[in-house]
Amino acid sequence: MSRLFFATLSFMSRLPVPQRWSQGLDLDRYVSGVITFPVIGLLLGAISGLVFMVVQAWCGIPLAAFFTVLALALLTGGFHLDGLADTCDGIFSARRREKMLEIMRDSRLGTHGGLALIFVLLAKVLTLSELALRDVPMLAAIASACVAGRAASVLMMYRHRYAREEGLGNLFIGKISFRQTWVTLVIAGALVTAMLGMHGLRALLVAFIGIFILGQLLKRTLGGQTGDTLGASIELGEVIFLLALL
Repeated sequence: MSRLFFATLSFMSRLPVPQRWSQGLDLDRYVSGVITFPVIGLLLGAISGLVFMVVQAWCGIPLAAFFTVLALALLTGGFHLDGLADTCDGIFSARRREKMLEIMRDSRLGTHGGLALIFVLLAKVLTLSELALRDVPMLAAIASACVAGRAASVLMMYRHRYAREEGLGNLFIGKISFRQTWVTLVIAGALVTAMLGMHGLRALLVAFIGIFILGQLLKRTLGGQTGDTLGASIELGEVIFLLALL
């Protein structure tokens, strides 16, 4: 189980994980790693939350929120933000399904993707600032948001199909079982409730509902999900959760 956790952590982040801790794991076993998504989110969120606390004591809330969002982007290598940008470039191109998927494969950043990045990053900074002004425990809030985003992404995997022939998203999409989905969501609920109580749990449910609806809309538009849409679900899940905490 530890090898699976470190392999998934290496896949989902840019944290330095010694290769010997995850080597020898077959790619088809990565799907079992979805149950560790909430714990990985907790780890990344805790590191980002510590950044907030340190910077806040030094130069105030707005810059603390900015550097927290920056730290989280660096911890993930912008992996999920790239998926969000690609998804928005494809979806808002208003083309045929095949053309949308082709646009999403293009590594160049388009207008819609750029706007999506601006709005999402700005929403995170402003929401974190407002939560801090309302005396919400920020370490718990940031960690919980990261848990929520990663747990919500399983709702884009369970009973969905992969929209392309091949790609990294094919490791998870349509491959996870009901039990793995349920266990992941329950772990996320337990972690968030432990940190933020019932208010946090309600925000988590709002995030889950929002991402479930997003998944259905993307399924109708693209005919399934891709690795890019999973990245988008993580970023949007974090934003929805933070907004629901207000």
